[in-house]
Amino acid sequence: MPQASMTHRITDFANRANPYPVYQELRRTPVLHEEEDGPYIISSYYDIKALLHDPRISSDAANLSAPDDDELGQPDETGGLPPSFLRLDPPEHDRLRRIANSAFGPPHRPRRIESMRGEMRQIVTELIDALGDARRFDLVDQFAYPFPVTVICRLLGVPREDEPRFRAWVDPLVANLDPARQDDGDAQKTAQEARMQLGMYLAGLVEQRTKEPRDDLLSDLVNSRGPDGSMAMMEVLSTTVLLLIAGHETTVNLITNGMLTLLRHPEILARLRKDPGLSVNIVEELLRYEPPVQLLPQRTCITDIEVRGVTIPKGSRIWLVLAAGNRDPERFKDPERFDPDRGDIQHLGFGSGIHSCFGAPLARLEAQMALSELARRLENPHLVEDPPPYRPNAVLRGPRHLDIAFEGLR
Repeated sequence: MPQASMTHRITDFANRANPYPVYQELRRTPVLHEEEDGPYIISSYYDIKALLHDPRISSDAANLSAPDDDELGQPDETGGLPPSFLRLDPPEHDRLRRIANSAFGPPHRPRRIESMRGEMRQIVTELIDALGDARRFDLVDQFAYPFPVTVICRLLGVPREDEPRFRAWVDPLVANLDPARQDDGDAQKTAQEARMQLGMYLAGLVEQRTKEPRDDLLSDLVNSRGPDGSMAMMEVLSTTVLLLIAGHETTVNLITNGMLTLLRHPEILARLRKDPGLSVNIVEELLRYEPPVQLLPQRTCITDIEVRGVTIPKGSRIWLVLAAGNRDPERFKDPERFDPDRGDIQHLGFGSGIHSCFGAPLARLEAQMALSELARRLENPHLVEDPPPYRPNAVLRGPRHLDIAFEGLR
């Protein structure tokens, strides 16, 4: 029986629970091109980082050759809106990202994320308290999913009384990221209706914030009057949906992968329980060791480029396998070991270059707070099933459920 192609093995669900042996094999050929119309797969840390900073590499769908990325379960984070800046190149990418950044954080809003610490801690506390007398729970459904969606509601300025409606629309959209649902007509219809209702709701909020600005992210996006001008209504909506859908799923996976890793390393979990400050290093090492975004498949070159002596022709599709680069022994000592005490954890977990993760400051803080509080409050937690069941998605990799048993709450 012939050996399956590396492209197939990367996307094969059979390897989802542990793709790292495949990546280890992949790195033996740092620039791999197996099929005439297949992608060029890049797996070394230094090559990936260089290409993420190379202006000859495009993220614009207009430059992509006919994609076969449906098998990767890529999310449609725009929901029928114009492309978000994630899928654009300079100069339009830079204009939209600068406007969004001015609303999200430094230098214009240096304390927007930091000032949410108290509110985020309260959300975490309420979610853990809600476990009550239970001695077993699903981390994904009961904690890792509701936490970031509640935070994004507060950040955008969704009124508290509308949060249940908002979550009811988001649920089917996030569920629809699962490629196993792509052939489910009812799920598709439900997601389409939710997308339409969410779009109408957000459009109403945008109109309201245009007339009556408040101290929230949506008001800043709507009323930006900086040197880059303002966003059009549809640009505001696509940026908002990007934050909501693409950012939410990655944070769920970061928290879930993080708790799974800590439960597999009980000595580090015990250290975190005694020293919550260790969460900063733990999250950075998690972003290297178990990144929620495994690869970036929507890249193409706008001219011929050479990588390690291999010429990649103009228009070719490129896969940047971030998770393989994160465990590259050329860059990291003992890369297969989870070690939050590393002195240098310059990972690719949030990408790099102009498309580095826009929501990284928020994702970091959410994961640090979630993991440190779970470690502090759960008495003797342990995995019910290892490995847990995984989502089919090869790009946004994480468990679909993570059942944890524990003896009580502190």
